[in-house]
Amino acid sequence: MADGGEDMSVSERLTSDEHLFDVSDLQHESSLISKCGSLEVTFLYDNTHSRVVVKIHQAREIPTKDRGGANNSQVRVMLLPSKRQRHKTKVKEGDCPVFDEKVYFNKILPDELPGMGLRFRLYGVERMRRERMIGESIVGFASLNLEQETTHWIVLEPRSNLSHGDSGFDVSSLSRSDSGSSNQSLQHGGMPELLMGLAYNGTTGRLSVEVIKGSNFRNMAMNRAPDTYVKLSLMNSAGQEVQRCKTSIRRGQPNPLFKETFMLQVALFQLPEVTLMVSVYNKKSMKKKEMIGWFSLGLNSSSEEESSHWMDMRESKGEQVCRWHILLES
Repeated sequence: MADGGEDMSVSERLTSDEHLFDVSDLQHESSLISKCGSLEVTFLYDNTHSRVVVKIHQAREIPTKDRGGANNSQVRVMLLPSKRQRHKTKVKEGDCPVFDEKVYFNKILPDELPGMGLRFRLYGVERMRRERMIGESIVGFASLNLEQETTHWIVLEPRSNLSHGDSGFDVSSLSRSDSGSSNQSLQHGGMPELLMGLAYNGTTGRLSVEVIKGSNFRNMAMNRAPDTYVKLSLMNSAGQEVQRCKTSIRRGQPNPLFKETFMLQVALFQLPEVTLMVSVYNKKSMKKKEMIGWFSLGLNSSSEEESSHWMDMRESKGEQVCRWHILLES
């Protein structure tokens, strides 16, 4: 497995009925097996070298190709919340692939472990087609005994479960309450995020962007939550801004509800060549503002998540696709 350039942190604590299961759970409770499969993984903290050692043994119960699975699969692991270390296995065939690969997450001090974790994703890899994520799960180190080598079965969930009803969070609930944060936000350990909805109509050339809700917006310099707004900038392939819009200001809310939709005109042939820049600002005064964070989708997507959201939007034939996005520091 190649070491990439990303690292991620999580300060969630997973209980036995969430993402983390052991082998005996799966042997006796078939209902625990997700439709996205399970991974057998061994964890250990190497105190001598200040690193977490992870061995990915195998996957099982991967859905068949007609249920969204694939003939070939690959596991990708990322350290949270920094996203600066990531690894991926070799591609293996079959619905119960054996990987038996060991990866290392380096330069982790013992007192940093409780606030960190790993995101596992299983991808289907087919020739002549783009890769598609089959399922994912996030495991917090605080939920593990890393002092000794322990093996667990990790149940994978559909990505949509992290922001929709299957994991206790429903987009429709946003209109009823703006006090809670997403299940995914909790898993990411309080990192600032934004829930966005995208839809594209190729006939009319209209890109619909809904800014739905923020989570964990905070102002480090003050005790109160910041006054925030979201700015959207549509850039062409040369990096020039061609359209711009922004939401109204939400005052003093750490989890602001926006629910504002913007229509951007993008011809079908231009869609692969544009980048949508999304920036969240704290408005400090009439003339002063500071950026809380940003991300980008489209041609120059800021990460795998943003690229996947954009591709899913293009394939959804006008249906809105909603995803949470972690804000990158400016």
